[in-house]
Amino acid sequence: MKVLVADKFEDSGLEGLRGLGLEVIYEPNLKDDDLAQRIKDSQARVLVVRSTKVTAPMLENCALGLIVRAGAGYNTIDVAAASDHGILVSNCPGKNSIAVAELAWGLIIACDRRIPANVIELREGKWNKKEYSKAKGLYGRTLGLVGMGAIGQEMITRAKAFGMNVVAFSRWMSPEVAAALGIGPAGSLEELARMSDVVSVHVALNSQTRGMLGKEFFSRMKDGAIFVNTSRGEVVDQPALLEAVHSKGIIAGLDVMEEEPTGAEGAYEGTLRGENHVFATHHIGASTEQAQEAVAAETVRIIKEFKLTGSAPNSVNVGKKEVATHLLVVRHLDRVGVLAHVLDVLRDEGVSVQEMENVILGGAKAAIAQISLDKPVSGEGLFRIKTHDAIFDATLNPL
Repeated sequence: MKVLVADKFEDSGLEGLRGLGLEVIYEPNLKDDDLAQRIKDSQARVLVVRSTKVTAPMLENCALGLIVRAGAGYNTIDVAAASDHGILVSNCPGKNSIAVAELAWGLIIACDRRIPANVIELREGKWNKKEYSKAKGLYGRTLGLVGMGAIGQEMITRAKAFGMNVVAFSRWMSPEVAAALGIGPAGSLEELARMSDVVSVHVALNSQTRGMLGKEFFSRMKDGAIFVNTSRGEVVDQPALLEAVHSKGIIAGLDVMEEEPTGAEGAYEGTLRGENHVFATHHIGASTEQAQEAVAAETVRIIKEFKLTGSAPNSVNVGKKEVATHLLVVRHLDRVGVLAHVLDVLRDEGVSVQEMENVILGGAKAAIAQISLDKPVSGEGLFRIKTHDAIFDATLNPL
């Protein structure tokens, strides 16, 4: 099986892939039309990318079965097009959480003490202790977290080390979870903005989060508060942020932004260039050696599972939870033709299989099949399944 790695990737990951007996094509500078052509010419079954965009035209008439985003996000991949072509898309969530949290705290401290401005003026031969002695400090203040995934949770432990109070807004977090984490829940984004001296954003980019932080949010933030974003630039209405910087004295620390260059090097002519109260880094949140080694190891694990089973961990476009309505559980002898019989019945019933797993039990004599269905099989169909002489029982459970 061929694996095309079209972005910079750790040597340990390349060796791990070769250790699986895979043919690895490592061409980290492929982009756009060159990448599209190489995908087709190589007939690779797996594509590994980091920041490189994977577009719908690239997936036409190719042999890919899996695309792995060697990182947490996957907004640079046309997931809908991949799904239409039967291509799995997986990512490596949580593997760079510590690295991103560390940078977020670096930005928070840099904003509070205006460290970049200190450095710039000193390099220009200026000494201005009078101005730069002005800082609020972090101890006893409130950190507001937007999002409570792996990175957000890493932020909590570090906030407590700084002696800060923590509140968070997350759609999934219950009051019980908040209590267990030792933080306060915010009922809305606007409530979080009102409560926080520092806001740090840690959400994935999707249809619900795109542009979620706009004029209403920034109007509720405290004057002179700190705003940090290390997630995705598109979750923030950047003009609204800049308006708050100018009118409310907000200090922003950004690792992601609009008009962000796509390459590793190049010119930046964006609107943040001349903003004295915006301290920006170059989208480097996940870029530590520790994080990249962890991501490489996870990428190897995903591809190994795909090679062995045809499925992939961390798949972002498996629609089981969205489409499947029932789970068919079949206990059976491990014989040829048993599952074919079950699938024949489902076909006759017009029932579509969304996902299927067949677990062989110890001794390799019996197995349990778990089959996700898009609708229930009829009582007659269930009876037909059970009548096979190698099937012990079959049950249908709603999801």
